Amino acid sequence: MIVPLYVFALLGSTLAWGGLNQWHELSANAEAGSGGADSCTCDAFLPSSTFPVKDLAVVEQAAEQISHKLEMEMGKIEDYEMKMTQYAEKIIELTREIELLEKKPDANSDATLENMELKIKQVEALVEDLKISFKTSGTVFQSLHQEITVMVKSLDQLEKTHDKNLVLQTRREYIKIQMELEECERRHQEIFNPNIGSCDHTGIIKVSKPLVSQLNAQLGTSYIYGGWGKDSKPIPDRESMYWFSGDSSIYIDDIRFYSNYKNLVLRNPFLHHTILNGWNGLGSNYIVRGNTLYYQKYSPFGLAKYNFTSMTYDSRVIPGASSTFSYANYENQIFDFAADENGLWVTYATDQSNGKMVIAKINEESFGIEEVWETSVYKPAINNIFMVCGVLYGVRTVDIQNEEIFFMFDTKTKEEKHISIIFERFQDKYSNLDYNPTDQKLYMYTNGYYVNYHLWFNHTATATVQPPFAPTQI
Repeated sequence: MIVPLYVFALLGSTLAWGGLNQWHELSANAEAGSGGADSCTCDAFLPSSTFPVKDLAVVEQAAEQISHKLEMEMGKIEDYEMKMTQYAEKIIELTREIELLEKKPDANSDATLENMELKIKQVEALVEDLKISFKTSGTVFQSLHQEITVMVKSLDQLEKTHDKNLVLQTRREYIKIQMELEECERRHQEIFNPNIGSCDHTGIIKVSKPLVSQLNAQLGTSYIYGGWGKDSKPIPDRESMYWFSGDSSIYIDDIRFYSNYKNLVLRNPFLHHTILNGWNGLGSNYIVRGNTLYYQKYSPFGLAKYNFTSMTYDSRVIPGASSTFSYANYENQIFDFAADENGLWVTYATDQSNGKMVIAKINEESFGIEEVWETSVYKPAINNIFMVCGVLYGVRTVDIQNEEIFFMFDTKTKEEKHISIIFERFQDKYSNLDYNPTDQKLYMYTNGYYVNYHLWFNHTATATVQPPFAPTQI
C-alpha cells in the first residue's frame, strides 16, 4: 500500500495543531493495524516548530483584560465630562455672587461671608477630587499602553514564525482595543486641551510618555530611515488618513497611505506610490500636507513635492543652502520640512551661517520662500526640530533614555531662548520627528517603530476657559 505524499502533509498539519497527544493517538492506531498483509505502518514526525497555542491564549487573555479596563476608563471619562459641566456651572454661579458682594461690601453680614467661603471651599474640594481622578486615569493609560506594546510584540513574533492567518483573529481584537484606547485618550485630551488649532498659549510645558504603535509596514528593524504620521492639512474625507515611508537606506523611493489607524496597524494601504526615477528623495525629514509629499530631492539638491491629487511633481533650489550640515543622529538630514498652525516651513544650514539653523517660510501655492530667519543654534549639535505656532523647537539628547527640548526661536518676535523640557525616548536614535497641528502630537520614527507623544501647552488668559488645574501627563 502506497501512501500519497499529501497525506503526510495533512498529517503533519494536524500534528502541528494537535501536539504530542494527537501524535501518540495516531501512532497507536497505525501500530494496531500493522499485523495484516494489506496494512502498513506509517512513520509521521512532528514538525520541528509547533504552533504555540498557549502563547496565543495568553495574548487573548491579556486582550480581554485590557478591554475590560478600557471599558471602565471610558465610563470614567463620561463621568468626568458630566462633572466638568456641573463644576463649571457652580464656578459661574459663585463668580456672580462674588461680583454682587463686591458691589455692596458694607451690606454683607459675617454670616453671608462665611456662607460664601464655605461654598468656595466645597468647589475647591470637588476640583481637587476631580484632579486626583484625572491623574489616576493618566496612570492607567500609561499602563495600558505598556501592556498593549508587550502584546503586539508577541503577535509580531507569532506572525514571523507561523502562519499569519492563525494569529489574525487575535490581532483584530488587539486593533479594536488599540483604537478604543486611542479614542479614550482623545476624549481625555479634549477635556484637558480643548484648544487644538489655537495658538493662544506661551509654548510647550510638558510631553507625554512615548506611545508606541508597532513596527513598520516591512516588519523590519533595519528600516531605520523613514517617517510616519497624519496629513497636517487633510483634504476632505482624508482626516483619518495615516502615511508611512521608510527604508534601510537613506533614499526615499516610495510612500504608503492608510485610510485609518486600523489599516495602518493591519499594514493594509489603499495607495502604495513609487517615486519616479529622477524624482527620488534623500534623508528622512519629509512630511505630508494637503495630500502632498514634501521632501528633500536627491539630484539636483533641493526641495521637492509631489501632489497626490493632481499627480504632479515640482522642485526648488535654495541658493546658499549647504549640503554639509546634518543632524547629530544621521547624515543627509539637510532640509527638514515642518508644518504647524501657521503653515509650511523648511529648515537648513548655510556655509555663510557656519552651520547655524536657518528657518524659511514656504508659500504652498508657489512653492517659493516667503521669509527667512537665522538662529544661533548649531544644526549638527541637535537631533531634530519641529515647529509649533511659528516657533521652532530644537531637540537634543540628555542621556541614554531621555531627550530635551532645549531651544526655541519665535519667528514673530525673533526672540530665542534656552528651555528645558525632558521627555522619554523609546529607542536610542530616531530619524524623523514632526508636530501635527490637527491633533497636537509629535510623531517620531525611531529604528523602525511608529511612536507618538501628546503635547501640553501653557495657555494664556485670552485662551478658551481651561479646567482650574494643571494637566496630568499621560
